[in-house]
Amino acid sequence: MFKMSNNIQLHKGDIPEKLNLGNRIAVDGEFMGLNVRRDPLCLIQISSGNSDAHIVQFDRDNYNAPNLVNILNDDKVTKIFHFARADMAHIKYYLKTEINNILDTKIASKLARSYSDNHSLKTLIKEFVNLDVSKQFQNSDFGGNLTPSQLKYCANDVIHLHKIHDELNKILVREKRLKLYEDCLKFLKTRVELDLALFKDDIWSH
Repeated sequence: MFKMSNNIQLHKGDIPEKLNLGNRIAVDGEFMGLNVRRDPLCLIQISSGNSDAHIVQFDRDNYNAPNLVNILNDDKVTKIFHFARADMAHIKYYLKTEINNILDTKIASKLARSYSDNHSLKTLIKEFVNLDVSKQFQNSDFGGNLTPSQLKYCANDVIHLHKIHDELNKILVREKRLKLYEDCLKFLKTRVELDLALFKDDIWSH
């Protein structure tokens, strides 16, 4: 385990067995690209919402991470993503597991923030946390040795998601769009299955 700080920790292969993250975590993944079969899953970062980030760098020869898989699969643990669709596809393909009990700040933003056409994580952090975070390392190489700047970037992708989702949820409730959001979340697994089956187009279009 490498500690960049007390709040950002890098784990090789898997998270520790007795790591207590509570029952509501933020999750994000880093890949070599967006083509699931070509571009491997490199990292998963998770946060309990207490300004912490645990970053798992996988052994890509086997992707053996039973402790992480147990948490992702546990339907008693809520997972908050930003654009869960891409993360779920890579996780299912490489870690061979389903993710249960999912929230998604990007879907929530698109339904709640109809006053904006920008639903990036950077925009949401600026609006709801009042921080202007750098996305300089968004398109960097996560397949090798990681720099402190890359680790900080990964941490920023998860440590604010709890607050962002809470604020978006307030708008969804106020605007009476919460049920629509919940119904969208129910379709996420099917959308991921369509992606993995290489159906990229909108199947609802004419």
